Amino acid sequence: MEAIVAVYADWGIGDGGTQPVVLKADRAHFREKTEGHAVLVGRKTLEDFPGKKPLPNRDNLVLTSRDVEIPGARVVHSAEEALAAAKDYDRCFVIGGASVYKQLFPYIDRVFVTRIDLQPHSDSFFPDLDKEPGWVCMSQRAWAEEDGVRYQFCTYERI
Repeated sequence: MEAIVAVYADWGIGDGGTQPVVLKADRAHFREKTEGHAVLVGRKTLEDFPGKKPLPNRDNLVLTSRDVEIPGARVVHSAEEALAAAKDYDRCFVIGGASVYKQLFPYIDRVFVTRIDLQPHSDSFFPDLDKEPGWVCMSQRAWAEEDGVRYQFCTYERI
Protein backbone atom coordinates (compact mmCIF):
# COMPACT_ATOMS: atom_id res chain seq x y z
CA MET A 1 0.00 0.00 0.00
CA GLU A 2 1.14 3.53 -0.76
CA ALA A 3 0.32 6.95 0.62
CA ILE A 4 0.55 10.48 -0.69
CA VAL A 5 0.68 13.53 1.56
CA ALA A 6 1.67 17.18 1.64
CA VAL A 7 3.52 18.14 4.83
CA TYR A 8 4.77 21.39 6.27
CA ALA A 9 8.20 21.90 7.87
CA ASP A 10 6.97 20.33 11.14
CA TRP A 11 5.21 17.45 9.30
CA GLY A 12 1.86 19.10 9.96
CA ILE A 13 -0.80 18.22 7.41
CA GLY A 14 -3.81 20.31 8.32
CA ASP A 15 -5.77 22.49 10.64
CA GLY A 16 -9.49 22.22 11.32
CA GLY A 17 -9.94 19.51 8.71
CA THR A 18 -8.37 21.42 5.82
CA GLN A 19 -4.96 22.31 4.42
CA PRO A 20 -3.82 25.83 5.40
CA VAL A 21 -1.57 26.15 2.33
CA VAL A 22 -2.41 24.57 -1.03
CA LEU A 23 -0.07 24.58 -4.03
CA LYS A 24 -1.18 24.03 -7.62
CA ALA A 25 1.98 22.00 -8.25
CA ASP A 26 1.11 19.68 -5.35
CA ARG A 27 -2.44 19.19 -6.63
CA ALA A 28 -1.09 18.35 -10.11
CA HIS A 29 1.43 15.90 -8.58
CA PHE A 30 -1.36 14.29 -6.55
CA ARG A 31 -3.56 13.93 -9.63
CA GLU A 32 -0.67 12.50 -11.70
CA LYS A 33 0.12 9.86 -9.08
CA THR A 34 -3.42 8.81 -8.17
CA GLU A 35 -5.52 9.01 -11.34
CA GLY A 36 -6.50 5.59 -12.59
CA HIS A 37 -5.86 3.98 -9.20
CA ALA A 38 -7.71 3.44 -5.95
CA VAL A 39 -7.61 6.03 -3.18
CA LEU A 40 -8.47 5.41 0.45
CA VAL A 41 -9.82 8.43 2.29
CA GLY A 42 -11.62 9.19 5.51
CA ARG A 43 -15.15 10.55 5.43
CA LYS A 44 -14.17 13.86 7.06
CA THR A 45 -11.44 14.42 4.48
CA LEU A 46 -13.86 13.54 1.69
CA GLU A 47 -16.07 16.36 2.95
CA ASP A 48 -13.19 18.80 2.23
CA PHE A 49 -13.09 17.72 -1.45
CA PRO A 50 -14.71 19.88 -4.14
CA GLY A 51 -18.45 19.29 -3.94
CA LYS A 52 -17.82 16.86 -1.04
CA LYS A 53 -17.75 14.12 -3.68
CA PRO A 54 -15.38 11.24 -4.43
CA LEU A 55 -12.47 12.08 -6.71
CA PRO A 56 -13.03 11.51 -10.42
CA ASN A 57 -10.99 9.00 -12.43
CA ARG A 58 -10.17 6.98 -9.31
CA ASP A 59 -11.77 4.14 -7.37
CA ASN A 60 -12.67 5.79 -4.06
CA LEU A 61 -12.66 3.79 -0.83
CA VAL A 62 -14.05 5.77 2.11
CA LEU A 63 -13.20 4.67 5.64
CA THR A 64 -15.89 5.65 8.14
CA SER A 65 -17.49 4.26 11.25
CA ARG A 66 -20.87 5.58 10.08
CA ASP A 67 -23.42 3.43 8.30
CA VAL A 68 -23.69 5.58 5.16
CA GLU A 69 -23.81 5.19 1.42
CA ILE A 70 -21.64 7.52 -0.63
CA PRO A 71 -22.46 7.63 -4.34
CA GLY A 72 -19.35 6.91 -6.39
CA ALA A 73 -17.47 5.33 -3.48
CA ARG A 74 -17.06 2.01 -1.75
CA VAL A 75 -17.55 2.41 2.00
CA VAL A 76 -15.39 0.43 4.43
CA HIS A 77 -15.74 0.49 8.21
CA SER A 78 -12.38 -0.64 9.59
CA ALA A 79 -8.69 -0.77 8.75
CA GLU A 80 -9.04 -4.50 8.19
CA GLU A 81 -11.92 -4.01 5.75
CA ALA A 82 -9.94 -1.25 4.01
CA LEU A 83 -6.92 -3.55 3.61
CA ALA A 84 -9.10 -6.31 2.18
CA ALA A 85 -10.73 -3.88 -0.28
CA ALA A 86 -7.36 -2.43 -1.32
CA LYS A 87 -6.26 -5.89 -2.48
CA ASP A 88 -8.80 -5.61 -5.31
CA TYR A 89 -6.63 -2.93 -6.96
CA ASP A 90 -3.14 -2.88 -8.48
CA ARG A 91 -2.34 0.32 -6.56
CA CYS A 92 -4.12 1.92 -3.63
CA PHE A 93 -3.09 5.28 -2.18
CA VAL A 94 -3.96 6.31 1.36
CA ILE A 95 -4.76 10.02 1.01
CA GLY A 96 -5.84 11.07 4.50
CA GLY A 97 -6.87 12.43 6.86
CA ALA A 98 -4.71 12.03 9.91
CA SER A 99 -6.71 9.23 11.54
CA VAL A 100 -6.74 7.20 8.32
CA TYR A 101 -2.98 7.67 7.87
CA LYS A 102 -2.49 6.56 11.48
CA GLN A 103 -4.65 3.44 11.14
CA LEU A 104 -3.05 2.32 7.88
CA PHE A 105 0.53 3.46 8.53
CA PRO A 106 1.76 -0.02 9.58
CA TYR A 107 0.71 -1.34 6.13
CA ILE A 108 2.16 1.46 3.99
CA ASP A 109 5.42 0.69 2.18
CA ARG A 110 5.89 3.85 0.08
CA VAL A 111 4.95 7.48 0.68
CA PHE A 112 5.01 10.28 -1.87
CA VAL A 113 5.64 13.43 0.16
CA THR A 114 5.33 17.02 -0.93
CA ARG A 115 7.43 19.00 1.53
CA ILE A 116 6.18 22.58 1.84
CA ASP A 117 8.75 24.94 3.36
CA LEU A 118 6.33 26.73 5.67
CA GLN A 119 5.05 26.04 9.15
CA PRO A 120 1.46 27.22 9.47
CA HIS A 121 -0.51 26.09 12.51
CA SER A 122 -1.48 22.44 12.20
CA ASP A 123 -3.59 20.32 14.50
CA SER A 124 -2.87 17.07 12.65
CA PHE A 125 0.44 15.55 11.67
CA PHE A 126 1.99 12.83 9.55
CA PRO A 127 4.83 10.79 11.09
CA ASP A 128 8.21 12.47 10.49
CA LEU A 129 9.68 9.92 8.09
CA ASP A 130 13.16 11.43 8.50
CA LYS A 131 13.05 10.29 12.15
CA GLU A 132 10.78 7.27 11.83
CA PRO A 133 12.75 4.00 12.18
CA GLY A 134 12.70 1.83 9.09
CA TRP A 135 12.04 4.61 6.58
CA VAL A 136 14.43 6.14 4.06
CA CYS A 137 14.10 8.89 1.48
CA MET A 138 14.72 7.10 -1.83
CA SER A 139 14.42 10.13 -4.10
CA GLN A 140 13.93 13.84 -3.89
CA ARG A 141 13.56 16.44 -6.58
CA ALA A 142 15.22 19.83 -6.37
CA TRP A 143 13.39 22.47 -4.39
CA ALA A 144 10.96 24.46 -6.54
CA GLU A 145 8.90 27.56 -5.82
CA GLU A 146 5.29 28.61 -6.35
CA ASP A 147 4.04 32.06 -5.35
CA GLY A 148 7.07 32.51 -3.09
CA VAL A 149 6.59 29.14 -1.34
CA ARG A 150 9.32 26.52 -1.65
CA TYR A 151 8.32 22.89 -2.07
CA GLN A 152 9.97 19.57 -2.86
CA PHE A 153 8.68 16.18 -3.99
CA CYS A 154 10.19 13.21 -2.14
CA THR A 155 9.58 9.46 -2.14
CA TYR A 156 10.09 7.50 1.06
CA GLU A 157 10.15 3.72 1.34
CA ARG A 158 9.97 1.35 4.25
CA ILE A 159 13.16 -0.73 4.49
